[in-house]
Amino acid sequence: MTSSTFRPSAFDLGLAGRSAVVTGAGRGIGLAVVEGLLGAGTRVVAGSRSRTDALDSLVKGGAELTVVELDLADREAPAALVAEAVAVYGGVDVLVNNVGAVRPRVDGFQAVSDADWEWALTINFMAAVRATRAALPHLITSGDGRIVTVSSVNARLPDPLVIDYSAAKAALTNFCKALSKQVGSEGVRVNTVSPGPVETALWKGAGGVAATVGQSLGVDPGEVARNAAGAAATGRFTTPAEVADVVLYLASRRSGNITGADFVIDGGMIDAL
Repeated sequence: MTSSTFRPSAFDLGLAGRSAVVTGAGRGIGLAVVEGLLGAGTRVVAGSRSRTDALDSLVKGGAELTVVELDLADREAPAALVAEAVAVYGGVDVLVNNVGAVRPRVDGFQAVSDADWEWALTINFMAAVRATRAALPHLITSGDGRIVTVSSVNARLPDPLVIDYSAAKAALTNFCKALSKQVGSEGVRVNTVSPGPVETALWKGAGGVAATVGQSLGVDPGEVARNAAGAAATGRFTTPAEVADVVLYLASRRSGNITGADFVIDGGMIDAL
């Protein structure tokens, strides 16, 4: 059955019985995506640098979930994750590239070393490139494959505080757009989701953006977070579940002929159309 003949019921995402790989799945947006996919009846392979209580609870609860511990910054790890999905579930229908990280560069561009640039580009760009390279043959075989990549508003909102992260995310969004043009005729749709600040440890956790910037400026991290939230028209951060909802829609057969698109979820923060 092709996408053009699929006629879902009101709430059916068409994901039941499909297999998905999710990177950076241990917490935050990745965990919310895993929970959403499982709720839709998808079989999931979750890649995480370490097992988390949340993932283990899902496994203990009987979810059709395989957790793979690996560091996606390692060159061979993305392919190993995809290989596990193929071994366990026989193929891959959906790839969600979610893994990413940021280190605020409070001392400016000159203090960002080659090693810093390599770290940012590896975890925020090359991990997705490598996972996509490994998964693509299986997505094509599926006949209805979907790649959803979590990018960032910083792909179009360059910020010297996260100069390497912004550059990596811009490359990521461009890569996904270019790939969508190549593989659309082979039955694979490729889209990106670009959140603004999200209620995750990346922003609000120990060593996160708010804490790092707050320490640099000598202000309370809560004030940093409030200022960031105030930049949005809605006056608040996005939740992981809100990002996951869009990811699931794009991963589903309900999103039909959408490919090569970028969906911004930032509460109206950026001014660009």
